[in-house]
Amino acid sequence: MKKTLLFSLFTLISFNTYAQEDHTDYELRTDEKYGYIIDKGGKKIEGIVRLNGDAMNPWSNQKKVKFVAVSDIDKSKKKQKFKTLDPDDIKEYVAFDENNDERHFEMIKYTNTKEGFNTATGGLSGNIKAFNNLTKSNQFAEVVKDGKIKVYKLYGYPTTFSAGGQIAVAEKETERMRNSPSYIYSKKGGKIEELTLAKAKMIIADCSYAKGKLTSGSYASLKNDEKKRSGLGKLIKSQIDDVMSNVPQIVEEVITDYNENCK
Repeated sequence: MKKTLLFSLFTLISFNTYAQEDHTDYELRTDEKYGYIIDKGGKKIEGIVRLNGDAMNPWSNQKKVKFVAVSDIDKSKKKQKFKTLDPDDIKEYVAFDENNDERHFEMIKYTNTKEGFNTATGGLSGNIKAFNNLTKSNQFAEVVKDGKIKVYKLYGYPTTFSAGGQIAVAEKETERMRNSPSYIYSKKGGKIEELTLAKAKMIIADCSYAKGKLTSGSYASLKNDEKKRSGLGKLIKSQIDDVMSNVPQIVEEVITDYNENCK
């Protein structure tokens, strides 16, 4: 029975991966912008870098990217063919999205255990979601802040299967994951960890400039107190939501300030 279930899991995941592959060729645009990849040897190669995901499935950008090098572009042909690259092929990539905004992704080793153990969908659907997150360690994470403290945005991976009463729950859970990525960081090339309000206070404490602003209450994004508790001594859900929603503001205000003013 266990072997049958395991086989079914791999079959479902393999089918889903194949179904999301994009085999269409690409037609050059008149205002084409070149991005680049960094290969495993550290070589920078310019070319057209096409994001594999979009607003509906942003986690796909963490698994694969499509690339054609400038040297491989044949302008005599109407359409160009892409190579599909994954975290085992390259170290990082820079692409331009549909709004011509630059997007920078780096290969990191990080397992999203928070989403892995958050099996909100339950049953087989929840087990597949857990499998999808706990088996991925090498992945592309988007750089949202570079510097002494580097911050990445990372999405969890939703379930690839749901049925019956699980469908509505799975869709709601996927929507939550789509709108609520994790923010993880590495300080001066160290271990990658999840960025929280409490961690933000700790990692800036070695800088007198930032610590002084924290003590004086100058950082608005750090004023929410994670230790506010209900009468039963438990964190109120709305307070947890407030703390988590504050992380992007912490990145822009506190981490930017540290990177610009601290050694």
